[in-house]
Amino acid sequence: MRYITPRKAAAGLGSARSGTAHHWQITVSSVALVILTPLFLLTVGGAIGLSQAGVIAHFGRPFPGIITGLFVIVGMIHFIKGTRIMLDDYVHGTANRTGVIAMTIFGWAVIAAAVFALAKMAFTIPVI
Repeated sequence: MRYITPRKAAAGLGSARSGTAHHWQITVSSVALVILTPLFLLTVGGAIGLSQAGVIAHFGRPFPGIITGLFVIVGMIHFIKGTRIMLDDYVHGTANRTGVIAMTIFGWAVIAAAVFALAKMAFTIPVI
């Protein structure tokens, strides 16, 4: 027995209308993370052993700053969507709503903190 109508099948929507789009968002963010993770590791690896001023100068440059920012943003959005799936599957009622709200706030707080830190490093005038 099919649970989706031919119209929903043609439009690419599942029985709840949002599952397919959610699946594609998770898939796209996964592919982006496959590309960004090695670049992020190389970027962070280049900063190991530097002084505080050196780290600020390293992440203040465009390429390391952009790679780090993209990695944190895409990774945390992937985290938010993934925990939403997990909580919807295994936690019900008020605990589900509370968990979804808490994880969403946490994810966006991490994004805000990372972008603020990267912007502060990018716009810091080096002390000579």
